[in-house]
Amino acid sequence: MGSNTILILGGGVGGLVTANELRKALPSENRIVLIEKNSEHAFAPSFLWLMVGDREPRQITRPVQDLLQPGVDLKHGEISGISAVDQTVEVDGESLSYDHLVIALGADLFPDAVVGLKESAHTFYSFEGAKKLRQALESFREGTVAVVVSAMPYKCPGAPYEGAMLIADYFRRLGLKDKVKVCFYTPEPQPMPVAGPELGKAVTEMLVSNGIACHPLHQLTSVDAQNGKLTFEGKEHVAYDLLVAIPPHKSPAVVKEAGLTNDAGWIPVNQETLETEHNNVYAIGDITSLPIPGRWKPDIPMMLPKAGVFAHAQAKVVVQRIVANINGKDSEAVFTGDGYCMLEAGKSVAGFAFGNFYAEPTPQVELRELGKTWHIGKVMFEKWWLAPFGLKRSLLGQMLKTGGKFLGIKVDL
Repeated sequence: MGSNTILILGGGVGGLVTANELRKALPSENRIVLIEKNSEHAFAPSFLWLMVGDREPRQITRPVQDLLQPGVDLKHGEISGISAVDQTVEVDGESLSYDHLVIALGADLFPDAVVGLKESAHTFYSFEGAKKLRQALESFREGTVAVVVSAMPYKCPGAPYEGAMLIADYFRRLGLKDKVKVCFYTPEPQPMPVAGPELGKAVTEMLVSNGIACHPLHQLTSVDAQNGKLTFEGKEHVAYDLLVAIPPHKSPAVVKEAGLTNDAGWIPVNQETLETEHNNVYAIGDITSLPIPGRWKPDIPMMLPKAGVFAHAQAKVVVQRIVANINGKDSEAVFTGDGYCMLEAGKSVAGFAFGNFYAEPTPQVELRELGKTWHIGKVMFEKWWLAPFGLKRSLLGQMLKTGGKFLGIKVDL
């Protein structure tokens, strides 16, 4: 079997799960190296709670090292080059060789793609952005809050809708429901179109019940910050007082420069194995391009949503395949397209959407009734994810699995 070096690029959900599962599965002579530019890990699903004051920054951040199994090598630095031919990765001027490579670098925010967006918009899609938006909400007392999906694709398909509902709930709690209007705009034909018309209808009803005006088929083209106006393709100008945007997304420049991306700018991978076209190179999570059954528009195929739940599941598959390869065996592990989302709706309740995104002829996704159970489940997952390895984490994991079993949902941590 010998000694192997596995490099994992990126310390988000996919990267952390890959590193930890590989360390558990392989003998110590195999080197597991996680390369991450940040020393602190911020739990992205909690940015929504940070935005409305339900979390403090210290509650949703941990040193990356604290979230790694003993025996995983952590290297902080900027990745400046990837060579699938030479099997090397350049990090801060140092060339690192690998036997297996897992690319989990996620998606970068690119507000510059829309004229005026960077200068005018707040966002809860980054840790710093959520903190600044919190300050803006605290000082806002009257007017129109526009929540805008500026471009497709974007990560976590439910988050923009959660954000709008939590913002509406925030002002309801302050007694400002009649003074603050929340409007939602998206280029999508309905909320979360990849999940089908029934779920889209259910989410629309959730928005309406929270007093939110929902405007689908609105493609943002520019923002006039000085006059507080939004311009949408083929639509009249829309006025706003506070702008909250989901910025356009793009893949990190280094993967494009390495020639790993397709015309859309994402890394194409095998639908089941997550292998790229290069030997022993895998890509998982938001950085990937995975077509799924069905079409968003007649001329536009649907793609697997960019979401942590998929990165988590994909990491498990890649680990099994790498371990089998090192042991000289074949692996039957495949990514099946199953996923779920706990959709925060304010008032400490949430919905739960789950299903198979690889189902034919279109993804089969259903939404459970709103309730506190799903909100509690999301809180527990947050606590499990941020807990150091040890008894507390094990107990939280067991509670999540037991709760899932009781509700008829498989929880694979």
